[in-house]
Amino acid sequence: MPTPGSAYFSLNGRPRFVHWIVLSVLSLAFSGLFDAIRLPAALLLGAMLAAILVAIADGSPRVTRKPFVVAQGIVGCLVARGITPEILVSLREGWLIFVSVTLTVIFACAWMGWILARKKILPGTTAVWGCSPGGASVMTLMADEYGADMRLVALMQYMRVVIVSLVATIVSHFWMGGAHPDHGVFSNWLSGVPWTDLAATLLLAGASALLANSFRIPGGPLLTPLVVGSVLQANGLLTITLPPWILAPAYVTLGWGIGLRFTRQALRQASRALPSILVSIACLVLACAGIAAALTRVVDIDPLTAYLATSPGGMDSVAIIAATSGVDLPFVMAFQTARLLLATLIGPALARFMARRL
Repeated sequence: MPTPGSAYFSLNGRPRFVHWIVLSVLSLAFSGLFDAIRLPAALLLGAMLAAILVAIADGSPRVTRKPFVVAQGIVGCLVARGITPEILVSLREGWLIFVSVTLTVIFACAWMGWILARKKILPGTTAVWGCSPGGASVMTLMADEYGADMRLVALMQYMRVVIVSLVATIVSHFWMGGAHPDHGVFSNWLSGVPWTDLAATLLLAGASALLANSFRIPGGPLLTPLVVGSVLQANGLLTITLPPWILAPAYVTLGWGIGLRFTRQALRQASRALPSILVSIACLVLACAGIAAALTRVVDIDPLTAYLATSPGGMDSVAIIAATSGVDLPFVMAFQTARLLLATLIGPALARFMARRL
């Protein structure tokens, strides 16, 4: 039911097609605005904000699992398109830096959750799971198994994804001075498309992402097509082809899938702890920015690439922002992949350890 004073903003009781119309119109409006001011990942960000507004207005649109998984697979292929054998060799040589920085980010997240839990800002072990840096969906499901409030954990996890995406987008925009580099993502909409390569790319993106999802591989819908696509392209077996009319709906699907997870009920339940949650996310973003600054002194890399590499947001949204920001995309994705893998391996164990101590 709508809360007092919010009746004018509620979609409750209206036909479902009205919900979809509102979501689509808001997505177009926000995406158009962000594109007009030259923000990277305008479609993703616009769809995400529109979905949040519709969700907290009691809207009922839902993005089912399969389209969301396939959209991740398309983004994985987008990243794979920019990875070359020479870059893979250089990444392998710097594995120690990847592991060290990634562990630092993981323990910074864990420390933030420990503080929130010790101060009893959130009930039980909810804070520990909510701040855990593994995949948002993985941490949310595991939190439920260990007695934490799954709704609050989901709220913390996806709020962090949204805020980090917003900050990363704004930082990219101002760092580039409003420039909007063309990587062939939104240009030449009507140009000729090699249909055989496109069909092979879509088959790879869809089949590998769905297969990884069926085996419940953490981050698999994004990582599997990324790895397989990189190998096939490096060996000349596939030319990854992704015209903008394929990328656009994938970006929108991901934005809707993230934003629609927010609900009025979860926000109302977390209202008392919301300021502390926002402060913890802000501290985490600043901590990762500090880590990025230190990284630029160790590795010959520009600050924006370092910031996106250490950004504690969702890997798919960071990938889209990086792909449209003119940064070293393989470097960013190497860090994001390393963090996801290490967080998946040690994150649940670390959260369980802290939960027992609490």
